[in-house]
Amino acid sequence: MNNNASSAVVWMQAERPVARGTPKGRQVGEADRACVASVCADLATRRDLLIEHLHRLQDAEGGLRKGHLAALAERLRLSQVEVYEVATFYHHFEVVEDDAVLPRHTVRVCTSLSCAMAGGESLLRSLQERFGADGSVKVVEAPCIGQCHQAPAACVGQRQMPQASAESVQQVLAQGQTGPRALPASGAPEAPEDFAQFERLLRGELTAEQVLHDLKVSGLRGLGGAGFPAWRKWETVRAQPGPRAMVVNIDEGEVGTFKDWHVLAHEPRPFLEGMLIAAHVVGAEHIWIYLRDEYHDVRQLLQDELARLAQRVAEWRGRFPTAEFPTVELRRGAGAYICGEESALIESVEGKRGMPRLKPPIVAVNGVFGRPTLAHNVETLWWLPTLLVRGGQWLAGQGRHGRSGLRRFSVSGRVARPGVYLAPAGITLHELLHEYAGGMAPGHTLYAYLPGGASGGILPAALADVPLDFDTLAPHGAFVGSMAVVVLSQHDRARDAALNLMRFFEHESCGQCTPCRAGTTQATALMQAPVWDAERLGDLSHVMREASICGLGQAAPNPFDSVLRFFPQEVRA
Repeated sequence: MNNNASSAVVWMQAERPVARGTPKGRQVGEADRACVASVCADLATRRDLLIEHLHRLQDAEGGLRKGHLAALAERLRLSQVEVYEVATFYHHFEVVEDDAVLPRHTVRVCTSLSCAMAGGESLLRSLQERFGADGSVKVVEAPCIGQCHQAPAACVGQRQMPQASAESVQQVLAQGQTGPRALPASGAPEAPEDFAQFERLLRGELTAEQVLHDLKVSGLRGLGGAGFPAWRKWETVRAQPGPRAMVVNIDEGEVGTFKDWHVLAHEPRPFLEGMLIAAHVVGAEHIWIYLRDEYHDVRQLLQDELARLAQRVAEWRGRFPTAEFPTVELRRGAGAYICGEESALIESVEGKRGMPRLKPPIVAVNGVFGRPTLAHNVETLWWLPTLLVRGGQWLAGQGRHGRSGLRRFSVSGRVARPGVYLAPAGITLHELLHEYAGGMAPGHTLYAYLPGGASGGILPAALADVPLDFDTLAPHGAFVGSMAVVVLSQHDRARDAALNLMRFFEHESCGQCTPCRAGTTQATALMQAPVWDAERLGDLSHVMREASICGLGQAAPNPFDSVLRFFPQEVRA
């Protein structure tokens, strides 16, 4: 053998792979395996429960150690990258190294628009200064937490803190009162009207066709933001082959929105009854209730109410042996505004990152695990028992200025009495302010308002007599959406409000599509310039509206478009 051949043999032998004693990737330690098994002992080892497993670990440890994530992947028979990508997608999960020292408490301070106007940013700085050297308390800036009527708001551990101050937060921490607070409806005794209309369905006194008829006559629309006629959703899902499913969207993360929280805090049973009625009519075999993670108090209330409902179902099974009842699961979000979009919510229910799906198909045809799925928010379902008592014509007869129905408006900002108000559809802002919200706060005069939260645009006081309802604001480049009304006064600037909203969109973009991911970032930068570049912002708006996958990117330009249209004097700082 010549020298070259000999060298080649030696080289080949040196490059021959050595057999591994362990699989590739991070190895699972026994201590990590035991911790995950203990903390998640009562959870089924299903892929769709990944986020529930992550919550258990986050709650127990204050963070997600990488060793625990590896053990969780093994437990759920997932790749480590699948677990890691979900754990790093949601804002309320924090992935850390195995030896990291984790805080005992996390304080989230809202700095979205209503709270910012009430001093949220000052509160954030004060708490950061107070606890900066205390490694046991972590203070972070947070987007809207659904307490806009009690601004500034914070969340201390799992306790929402309305009208928070540095002193009240410190007191709660010192007393260890970081668990969910009790709500007005907590432990409420049963009433004769509870679930009475659903029982009529079970007894055959009321048919699915009669329910659909009343629904059509009422004109009830989806009240989560899109305003799609409810009966069309029902008929579409009902026409699909089974098995069918249902999701309840309680991820109301829109800035300025807190009406679903209010409904659940005060009257959860009409919502639960409406949920059962809808599932019965469309033939949904499984219901997933998806609740935003900021609503720890509502989660405790719903867990109690669902336990009570399970007892009712057991009784109904005895009385109505041929009836079928859906399985109900309560799922916990993890801090992602995008999951308010119904297909992103469904992805999250399946244990994945909450990224919107391309359409078609729509979720009514292909939703949770490929099943035809009925998606509704709390307020829409809450109306169903009332409809069946009073009739669809009664609801259709409500309204003002040629509009039909009743709406719950979340009102916050510079008003005397922020809160949730049940008012006629088509009411104007002037009427809503003076008949319900007590007018403007002392020392403030109306300057501008958001008719539909962060996405709905910003309108000037000159348009305060335009009816507030679906479709009425389109000529002004705005929409009512979830009916989150945020009121600005002469002490505010629409330009500053728009920048606050754009920072929210930038933070909450899921990153899936470039127009939204890059567009919100570029818009935020352009809006901080002393003089806005109207032409570039206009081009950016066009691209985002035309090319974004979902409503977040499509509606995100509304704040700066509104400033350019109605407040041109403010494009210069």
